[in-house]
Amino acid sequence: MTMMTMFLQAAAQPAAGSNMSFLIMMVLIFGVMWLFMIRPQQKRQKELQKFRDSLKRGDKIISAGGIYGTVKEVKESYILMEVDNNVSIRIDKSMVMQAPADLQQQ
Repeated sequence: MTMMTMFLQAAAQPAAGSNMSFLIMMVLIFGVMWLFMIRPQQKRQKELQKFRDSLKRGDKIISAGGIYGTVKEVKESYILMEVDNNVSIRIDKSMVMQAPADLQQQ
């Protein structure tokens, strides 16, 4: 057998542990992705929900549409937001994004 034939035969045979190493690599990639992308997003969502649950009359807020206002009344699923003197709008609680002070800190 020539040297070239031995190299070709060795290259044709699949590596014995390739399936296991591929599985380990995929698990590691998913773990890193979860650590750097999904986990921080979950943390931000929890903080935002905590902020929405703690809203009370007189708090200044910004809606998802960019409307600045003051909380006039808080109900189970919506907030009555005063945007000007004697001008109030009703928005869903999930549309409250942040307080103006939080925006300035960023």
